Amino acid sequence: MADHRPCTARNETPLERADRNFGELLQELRVTQTGVQILFAFLLTLAFTQRFPTLDSFQRATYVTTLLLAVLAAALFTAPAALHRSLFQRGAKARIVQVSSRLATVGMGVLVLAFTGSVLLVVDVTTGRAGGVAAGAATLLVCLGLWWLLPRLVRRAGLAEERRTAQPQPAPAPAKREVVRPRAAARPGASHRDLSTRPR
Repeated sequence: MADHRPCTARNETPLERADRNFGELLQELRVTQTGVQILFAFLLTLAFTQRFPTLDSFQRATYVTTLLLAVLAAALFTAPAALHRSLFQRGAKARIVQVSSRLATVGMGVLVLAFTGSVLLVVDVTTGRAGGVAAGAATLLVCLGLWWLLPRLVRRAGLAEERRTAQPQPAPAPAKREVVRPRAAARPGASHRDLSTRPR
């Protein structure tokens, strides 16, 4: 029996949370699918250009590998929709979200390799082998920095901030009270001595 009690700070039930997570995942997939479609269309048309027969064996291998990586990325990004359609109204929304998230993560990794291969191929054909390798390595580093390193740095900063806010604040130290000491009482006869010592 499904648990319909609120489980998050948004007062969501587990089913409502799964629906929201799946909707957010689909929004992410729409963004990435646009890049995959553009890359895939470019690679398909590249084989029918006049310069394609002049490519050497390394460039042809790079082209074929990049094309297959783009196809694999497109398949991974569209798999969550097929999974949802196959398991629709079967009470498996939470499992669909988990599997779809893993498919999207693998698809992002494959897409990084496809971007790297496409840049390597284009720059290799236009400027030379050394420039292509350098451009491909730079593309790989940029994608890894933005897609892998940056999210982890943001997550680490968020966890550190949560730990700081969760730590109990030290109680303020009590204010020091000044001890007022009573003045010594004047001795009898002192006023007479003072008057006698004053100049007349």
